[in-house]
Amino acid sequence: MSLGLMARLSLMMFLQYAVWGSWYVTVGNYMAALGMTEAIYWAYTVGPISGVVAPFFLGFIADRFFASERVLAALNFLGAIPLFLVPHFGEADSTLFIGLLLLHTLFFFPTLGLTTALAFHHVVDREQHFPRVRVFGTLGWVVAGVVVSGILSADATALPLQIGGCVALVASVYSLTLPHTPPRGTGKVTVRGILGIDALQHLRSRPFVVYMLGAVMVASAFAVYYAYTPIYLAASNVSDPAFKMSFGQLSEVVIMVFIPFVFRTLGIKRMLLVGLGAWILRYVLFILAAPDNTFWMLMGGILLHGVCFNFIFISGQIYVDRKATPAIRAQAQGLLVMVQSGIGLVIGSQFAGFLFNSVIGDDVADMSQWQQFWWMPLGIVLAVVVLYAVFFKDDSKAG
Repeated sequence: MSLGLMARLSLMMFLQYAVWGSWYVTVGNYMAALGMTEAIYWAYTVGPISGVVAPFFLGFIADRFFASERVLAALNFLGAIPLFLVPHFGEADSTLFIGLLLLHTLFFFPTLGLTTALAFHHVVDREQHFPRVRVFGTLGWVVAGVVVSGILSADATALPLQIGGCVALVASVYSLTLPHTPPRGTGKVTVRGILGIDALQHLRSRPFVVYMLGAVMVASAFAVYYAYTPIYLAASNVSDPAFKMSFGQLSEVVIMVFIPFVFRTLGIKRMLLVGLGAWILRYVLFILAAPDNTFWMLMGGILLHGVCFNFIFISGQIYVDRKATPAIRAQAQGLLVMVQSGIGLVIGSQFAGFLFNSVIGDDVADMSQWQQFWWMPLGIVLAVVVLYAVFFKDDSKAG
């Protein structure tokens, strides 16, 4: 694989995840500043709803009708518009605020599967090359977080949304310069194809079903982390929460460098179990940190993100690509987005909102209640450990 091609794909990932990283971590504190605390969990639900609705359909389009880079350009352009509108029309009405975020994510979330499928289409060695490309997505998220929180200290303002809109426009233009990625699927259009049933039937196996069930559960615990860790940090008197959380993405960059070696050494099952162990340690640290706002424990939980994310999500993308044929590659990645970033995060975001409003409510400064709060996602992760340890077996093809 040439360095030039790797650089082009890496910049694609950088821009795409910078759009998301610009506003996703800070939006909770922005809504709290607007008096919308009880509706925060809805801001973290709209994306997953889009993850359920859109990826299959758009993956089908990219697989059969239009080049992936053109679909990506259109989605980024259309997704930028609602981000610019939120500060102008949504600040006085939480329903309109959430509605505009939903419109953005309907265009944005399919890009996660499309960029992954586009990268897999062009890399030569998926285990060796894909993590090196994907790491630039994390760097894009980190840079966005550093700019909006560390440099601008804009966590509770509309600026992150506006920056996200600008980056989306740049990503739209850049997408048109990407290597041509023509549709690979053949055959007539059917309802089964649009819904992704053909892809699901090809991928279906007992280990795959077990993996997807665990993916839903882990994503639920992940939703709790991203929706309320910024609120937890602010309540713990930690300044610039989004900037502090960006250190988790920096650890993700470091860990991702070693993913090719680790994947070949441990295999998918051991990687998943190690990743789950990191999630367990993260929530234990958050529980222990609560009474005294212990900063090193809070940062320790954040810095575990590299193992938490890569060993679960990146290894999952490689596993799914191994099982998919070229003709259903985008549909297969769309399926994973739907399950993890769709169904799992919808369930998790709603659960997180119920848990927060029931346990924490308006008294975010009560650290004893935060201890109770973090026990629930910890229990979910422990259940997934048992599921994967007992029932999962890697049935994907190597190469």
